[in-house]
Amino acid sequence: MTGVNEIRSSFLDYFKKNGHEIVESGPLVPRNDPTLMFANAGMNQFKNVFTGLEKRDYSRAATAQKVVRAGGKHNDLDNVGYTARHHTFFEMLGNFSFGDYFKDRAIELAWTLITKEFGLPKDKLLVTVYSEDDEAFGLWKKIAGLSDDKIIKIPTSDNFWTMGDTGPCGPCSEIFYDHGDHIWGGPPGSADEDGDRFIEIWNLVFMQYEQTPEARLDLPRPSIDTGMGIERIAAVMQGVHDNYDIDLFRALIAASVNATGVDAEGAALNSHRVIADHLRSTSFLIADGVLPSNEGRGYVLRRIMRRGMRHAHLLGAHEPLMHKLVPALIREMGRAYPELGRAEALISETLKLEETRFRKTLERGLGLLDSATENLSEGGELDGETAFKLYDTYGFPLDLTQDALRARGIAVDTDGFATAMERQKAEARAAWSGSGGAATEAVWFALKEKTGATDFLGYETENAEGVVTGLVAEDKEVDALEAGKSGFVILNQTPFYGESGGQVGDTGTMSAPGVKIRVTDTQKKADGLFVHSVLVEEGTVTRDLALELTVDQTRRGAIRSNHSATHLVHEALREVLGTHVAQKGSLVSPERLRFDFSHPKPMSDEELATVETYANEIVLQNAPVDTRLMAVDDAIEAGAMALFGEKYGEEVRVVSMGTALHGAKEGKPYSLELCGGTHVRRTGDIGLVTLVNESAVAAGVRRIEALTGAEARAYLDTQDKRVREVAGLLKVSANDVLARVAQLVDERRRLEKELQDAKKKLAMGGGSSDGAGAPVKEVGPFKLMARVVEGINPKDLKGMADDAKKQLGSGIVVLISVGEEQKAAIVTAVTGDLTGKVSAVDLVRLGSEALGGRGGGGRPDMAQAGGPDGNKADAAVSAIESHLAAL
Repeated sequence: MTGVNEIRSSFLDYFKKNGHEIVESGPLVPRNDPTLMFANAGMNQFKNVFTGLEKRDYSRAATAQKVVRAGGKHNDLDNVGYTARHHTFFEMLGNFSFGDYFKDRAIELAWTLITKEFGLPKDKLLVTVYSEDDEAFGLWKKIAGLSDDKIIKIPTSDNFWTMGDTGPCGPCSEIFYDHGDHIWGGPPGSADEDGDRFIEIWNLVFMQYEQTPEARLDLPRPSIDTGMGIERIAAVMQGVHDNYDIDLFRALIAASVNATGVDAEGAALNSHRVIADHLRSTSFLIADGVLPSNEGRGYVLRRIMRRGMRHAHLLGAHEPLMHKLVPALIREMGRAYPELGRAEALISETLKLEETRFRKTLERGLGLLDSATENLSEGGELDGETAFKLYDTYGFPLDLTQDALRARGIAVDTDGFATAMERQKAEARAAWSGSGGAATEAVWFALKEKTGATDFLGYETENAEGVVTGLVAEDKEVDALEAGKSGFVILNQTPFYGESGGQVGDTGTMSAPGVKIRVTDTQKKADGLFVHSVLVEEGTVTRDLALELTVDQTRRGAIRSNHSATHLVHEALREVLGTHVAQKGSLVSPERLRFDFSHPKPMSDEELATVETYANEIVLQNAPVDTRLMAVDDAIEAGAMALFGEKYGEEVRVVSMGTALHGAKEGKPYSLELCGGTHVRRTGDIGLVTLVNESAVAAGVRRIEALTGAEARAYLDTQDKRVREVAGLLKVSANDVLARVAQLVDERRRLEKELQDAKKKLAMGGGSSDGAGAPVKEVGPFKLMARVVEGINPKDLKGMADDAKKQLGSGIVVLISVGEEQKAAIVTAVTGDLTGKVSAVDLVRLGSEALGGRGGGGRPDMAQAGGPDGNKADAAVSAIESHLAAL
């Protein structure tokens, strides 16, 4: 029992036998704490349980929690690949007690697990306690039989845990493993504690206080929160000192070696380690719904991806590499985290697309870096401006630049980088600012505790009765809402759908004798509390008031159609484009549907038409929309699509529509999705699906917009009316409009060309009655043909100048075109025999300056420029004549 998968299973089984609820890992993007960038500890998903805002039906839990530390406060990215224990992604094993057992039982459970179940030798273990926690000191002596010298008192905050400036807090006790005196380092608290001999493997937090602004108070129900990194304990149990030597990383590094053909030794070893670590973090982040972007979470993901991809480049990989390693990761971790397998296509496609793009700029960026540092030696420093240019122009995060210079011992002026960043006000920043909404959410959790979850009746009806259980105004609970006041109403049951899953919230009315309320929106809060935004139009609303509830049925009907159509469009996209297509966002409103999905390039007109056809095939089946509750694992096993990163309970609502007509799914349910939204009864109720737009949203994300039912018919009626109006203007039938328009376009192009040719001929004097060309004068030793023309496209001037040179044989040509807004373009040309005496570039610059412009460029025989003031065209010719006369 030393493999990572065995250790994880053994840990969870042990705590299950000891009365703990085994809770799945929370997503890497926390659902209950908008101030966190990523989940950074096992307790994140239990935060509201610890603070008392939320209650669950168990008081003990154990988890294997996915954790990413690569942005914000916890950022280990710089060290990954170069140290024995730094990772961007790791698993945190933990057990939790919510007011159940406390220090004695926590210590007993931990000691029994690591010494008996895991079999670690007791003489290799020592612990730390907070210096003031005599209780924990005594319990370790009693339960573990440790001597005083094996229990180290630490007086610093290292052994006192806090959630923040206020809130739950308490002392903690860390368990250390001694790797032996052959490794440098001293025990915790000593002068040599930063060495690698003594390694922390488990931290037990004794949450027994609540810190208020005024004082530290005893919690009425002390709790336990523990965390043990699986990579560290695996290294100990496998008899290695380095986390990258455990079975999991050996397998991933072997896959990287096999894909690159480069052995994991010397400098290449660090690169293989970076790739293995970053493969884990990027894959798990993508599986949890994060995609690379230039801000927030997506930017941190991109930094990790590009750092790994640069190390693939260092290993000599000439083609995208990391996507080829995804199957190896799934083999190692897919059983414990099935979301990896479900998202495999999306992970691979995203990695390949990002690496393909990054490689196009990598060599250019590294070339600039080499040039900027060619005169720097070890101990030197790259200026912040250049580092920022690499970031802003080439997409190099600062840490990638630092990493590239690390081997040469060159630092980066990070203060200068920050100054440049601030000055240019770059949009993409690594720091996470959070949404600022955490404080206002507390009122909803408090109400949830008092009222319980709202019972939703809206799947079956749009009319019901409900009793008021809570009222909120200006972010606090109130006893009543009077006429003319806005606020929020919470009911024991409701038919109003709360906004979620992309579907907008319902509107409608609430009423009672003497009371009339307008519902303007409905939201979901605190995991099951339906919050109705209201305006009281008549009377006064109080708690315990029974209300008649009426959803706007016309609006709800349109929403139903658009939501069901979204499912059909989603499946049609997967059928036409491939199974890498995954939902990345949606909006289901009464007017339209908007669907964002993963796909690396724009869709063709043919693809769009096919998607629309496939969706409407299911509409025409008029098949019943089947909805049923299933266990989440059963639903996914049956083929239901789940949204990556979405939180699902033990039971899920599975919506099935239509029968597939082609492909591998032929004869099987066409669309099968986990969905809590409202839908039509039969697919025919959708009426019609019409795609109206396809566009880009972000790198690798496209957007479809569509209409259904009456809105779709109105849109098509409008389009048909326009076609018939055009047909009337063209005096042809609607069927012949396209051919007639094509004919007119060709005719217009021909006439425009003839007109332009005539203008050019006229401009050069070709239209004169005596057949003479443009006038030519002698200026000094040169023949000069100079013309100011109007209505000539500036891009035609060069061709006209070439013709004029042929006409001259030997001489100089100056052509100035003046546009409608008096902007001028100038071209100067010199025949080959004269370029040694005069340069077209010098002449065009003289002309441009006279026209109010600057500069210009070209070759000695032909140059061009422009100017804002065409009224000075004659002055420009004169300036050139004067210059020639002086030669």
